[in-house]
Amino acid sequence: MAKFLAALRVLALTFVGALGLLALGVAFSLQDLPAALRPALAPPSVVLLDNVSVLSMVPGAPPLQAERALRIEEGRITAIVPAGSLAPEPGALRVDGAGGFLMPGLIDAHVHLNDESELAAYLAQGVTGIRNMSGYPFHLELPKRLESRALRGPDFMTTGRILNSVGPNANVLQHIVETAEDARAAVEAQAEAGFTRIKVYSNLAPEAFDAVLDEAHRRGLPLTGHSPEGRRGPGVPYDAPFELPLTASLSRGFTTLEHVESVVWHGLRDRLDPVAMAALAQTLADAKQPITPTLIAHRRLLRIAESGGAYLERPGSEMINPFLRFVEAGAEAYWSAADPAPYERPHAEFFLTATGMLHRAGVPLLVGTDAGGFGLIPGRSVVEELALLVEAGLTPLEALEAATRVNAEVLGFTGAGQIVPGAKANLLLLSANPLEDFAAFEAPVAVAIRGEWLDAEALQALRDAAADTSFLRSAWRALEMLPSP
Repeated sequence: MAKFLAALRVLALTFVGALGLLALGVAFSLQDLPAALRPALAPPSVVLLDNVSVLSMVPGAPPLQAERALRIEEGRITAIVPAGSLAPEPGALRVDGAGGFLMPGLIDAHVHLNDESELAAYLAQGVTGIRNMSGYPFHLELPKRLESRALRGPDFMTTGRILNSVGPNANVLQHIVETAEDARAAVEAQAEAGFTRIKVYSNLAPEAFDAVLDEAHRRGLPLTGHSPEGRRGPGVPYDAPFELPLTASLSRGFTTLEHVESVVWHGLRDRLDPVAMAALAQTLADAKQPITPTLIAHRRLLRIAESGGAYLERPGSEMINPFLRFVEAGAEAYWSAADPAPYERPHAEFFLTATGMLHRAGVPLLVGTDAGGFGLIPGRSVVEELALLVEAGLTPLEALEAATRVNAEVLGFTGAGQIVPGAKANLLLLSANPLEDFAAFEAPVAVAIRGEWLDAEALQALRDAAADTSFLRSAWRALEMLPSP
């Protein structure tokens, strides 16, 4: 018995020690961010950028203004003048743009940020604003950390935790609400925690949806997300209608509705009918309802299947969160072996058609990617989305306007999205004209964010940092979201 008790004590001490080491590892991981995510302590307050062509994204302005120079002070554009006319200033950083092409930084309207290191991937690609679409506790502090220069990354906004009801699209990271009382309490809790945007999801029950709308409007919180379908009864959607039609979400205060595939699924009951889609596009336009198509979110499934999984290992995939890849290993394997011909391929083509119809009808389109999902490279997926929007019928200029000015205006990234005096100097410098070829985005020359000028060397350091995501840190953030036993 004595030997047994001694062995038990050793086992207990070993277990306690292991827990202690795990706690230390988590604590260290939470603080151990890559050096590239630490801003310069005292960047020059003035940047003089000369010899660039400007894509201002200002409505009515020429698409391209050649031979320009910009004066930037404390992260704001103070002057745009002819090249060569900026007077020298003591202590200013002078940058020769070498005839490059300057545009506002890109904005991704739909991401899922799992870890701070992913901020580096966005910034390295010239994405200077992101809207996170599923709030974790650590997201609440990110805006303050970014603005106080404790952390380097894009401008950041987030919804709270996704509000959903039990159903096919529910998961453990969502806040499940079934009754009006549940829903009001959830909105109240998110508001008191500090979240300023509410996201709803597909399965939300009618009574819960109405209560979310009422409580969010009462508190002045904008909504976004999937159009709620209600409870999924037998035969829905092919043989029976949804409990809630898509039109139940229109004129209800949604900043955006997400995913053209959700619009087709919910609004057309998954029928690939161009006549019905044209009518639905006009309904959405009449309601002035902005849509974030996220074409790349579906197209990546097709590309994974068609490549037998090779798409998952394309250059840049090392920047996809390793914990995400671990969790989604089953989905990666499924889609790598899937046959896309019966369903995914015709749907992918129809989603392009539907997006073109939305655009022609006058529906405001945003650029979002769903990055933070498997197979989607943070930052680079924005460029893939831009290419798909052009394939859908937007001009390159219209696609770039959507990713800059339209995203900024609709989402509320104040002062961003245009190059005008007084605007934020959230800027992207390219060596070639992106209006002629989106390949210009492959190797940005420089990015400006929050008063910092990040040259090619700094951008490479950010790419390296993006591949240094902490598995342990990301796992801990996910565990924080699980409901208490």
